[in-house]
Amino acid sequence: MGIFKKRSFKSPGNKKQDMPEGLWTKCPSCGAIIDEISLSQRHRVCPKCEHHFTLTSHERVEMLLDAETFEEMDPDLEAVDALGFKGYLDKVKNYQNKTKLRDAVLTGRGTIHGKPVTLGVMDFRFLGASMGSVVGEKLTRQIEVATEEDRAAIIVSSSGGARMHEGILSLMQMAKTSGALARHHEKGLPYIAILTHPTTGGVTASFATLGDINMAEPGCMIGFAGPRVIKETTHQDLPEGFQTAEFLLEHGLIDMITPRGQMRDQLGQLLDFMLPS
Repeated sequence: MGIFKKRSFKSPGNKKQDMPEGLWTKCPSCGAIIDEISLSQRHRVCPKCEHHFTLTSHERVEMLLDAETFEEMDPDLEAVDALGFKGYLDKVKNYQNKTKLRDAVLTGRGTIHGKPVTLGVMDFRFLGASMGSVVGEKLTRQIEVATEEDRAAIIVSSSGGARMHEGILSLMQMAKTSGALARHHEKGLPYIAILTHPTTGGVTASFATLGDINMAEPGCMIGFAGPRVIKETTHQDLPEGFQTAEFLLEHGLIDMITPRGQMRDQLGQLLDFMLPS
């Protein structure tokens, strides 16, 4: 009796089950099939077309900061249901379990090329990185620490906008973060805003576009409202690609587009110019 059993042509098996999950990823832009190891080594940028996949907040921190310099700030802040929005806290708990984050932003101290910074990174996996009270409070505290400790402030934005579950409490975070940035600016310290895909709504209308330098990743969507809303409001035909980083660089909203693999060195160079020794 043979020890190997030949698979019958009548029963070729389920190919999806035979292939382990998580080994390959299909690029949504060019359709290339990329192995996860190569994708991870390139900071999740497609080697064929340079499409920038979404990064988690922890991946972003590891990519930008000097090794082993990150000290997380305010890790225990959690949302409360001040307005009694039905099912809100259940959603928050669900996303906390999925992402292992308390809310949609990760903040902390660190260095880039030896320069002291505070860094805030929004994570789109958590309720579309919507800006609620916790996001606004953590970013405000991050900016205030940068001001007190003579550090540069850097915020990486990616958001669907204000968190509707918190109503006016969410919208007031626009003014709170902007006020903290104004005090940071008065002290002569730099703030660098990094916009990634997508950055929209109240986040775009506040801290995401208030940088001394506004930097963006290639091809990311940046805007306040969606194209359909804008067209219905203005009753005008909209230019093609008017909400892309490339269009907004041409029209002056952002200052530079930096591919992900060059971003840490670009930040280091900017900090050499902008941060007092």
